[in-house]
Amino acid sequence: MASNKFVKVAMLTAFSLLAFAWVMSSTFSTALGDPVEDDPAPVPELIAKASADDYVGSDTCAACHEDQFKKFKSTKHAKLKDVASWKDKKQGCESCHGPGKAHIEDATDLTKIISFKNKSSKQISDTCLACHSGNEGHNNFRRGEHWRNNVGCTDCHSAHGMPPETSAVGSATLFGKSFKGDPPPAMLKSNEQQLCIACHTEVKSHFNKPFKHKVMEGAMKCSDCHNAHGGFESKQAKLGIGADASCVKCHADKQGPFVFEHAPMKVEGCSACHTPHGSANPRLLKRPQVRQLCIECHTGITEQLSDGPTGGPHDQKTLLQRNCTACHSMIHGSNSSSVFFR
Repeated sequence: MASNKFVKVAMLTAFSLLAFAWVMSSTFSTALGDPVEDDPAPVPELIAKASADDYVGSDTCAACHEDQFKKFKSTKHAKLKDVASWKDKKQGCESCHGPGKAHIEDATDLTKIISFKNKSSKQISDTCLACHSGNEGHNNFRRGEHWRNNVGCTDCHSAHGMPPETSAVGSATLFGKSFKGDPPPAMLKSNEQQLCIACHTEVKSHFNKPFKHKVMEGAMKCSDCHNAHGGFESKQAKLGIGADASCVKCHADKQGPFVFEHAPMKVEGCSACHTPHGSANPRLLKRPQVRQLCIECHTGITEQLSDGPTGGPHDQKTLLQRNCTACHSMIHGSNSSSVFFR
């Protein structure tokens, strides 16, 4: 017994020393001035020290940056001058790139203008969030999966806008990037479906299954259920009152509350049984047949699956007995039956 206590004390001491050494090494590393690659960018010195005379206006930028200006002038960014709340704020190119007077005087010195070519995704996103924060859709971006994985605003959005001939909307299955139509919303670089599956390739295969939500056909969008700008829920589900809120906003009859609740609905949610992107089952179940899914949890009925005195209504002899929901039709919850009969 004494030897066991000695081993436990020794292990606890060793663990404490390792934790202390790790904390101290991190402290010393920061104190010595090791660079942190993705530190949030402070307000650039060019903007902080600028006066009103240092700003020259976007039309001046167009003299050299003609291609960028042609795309930019049709975007929402270029139309902020017509918004009353922006009358007293810097607008156009200089709101992001800083005052342009010094850059015009010496265009070879790139330190006199704010360039985003060598900035990290987090630093670029910090610039965007200086204006695009304060609303529910963007407030959680810094705690989202995209931020943690170095996916920045300009990976999906084009601050200068996209030429109309490269815009693509609607179906991502039938139309490619060359499809001509209205420009994508929110200054996206392409239609939303194509942008998402470019990274989330594991989901793309689900949408090729026989039964799926009509996302690739343009009837739905990824952002109908997910918030690309972060959130508190698993998979960045769009609504902040539980991951299943995205499901029940369309499937309202499954929401409840019910007198007799099906436990997985309240504990694990819809994804306990359904796979939302695509399935081999018409109901988007995780298994091809409903009985395969039910028996994974309801193992107590296995004694009824064989002939003999222990057999029962679940012996799987007929098609009716192989379809659990033929009898237990109110499987999401019932107000009249504890076994979910109609």
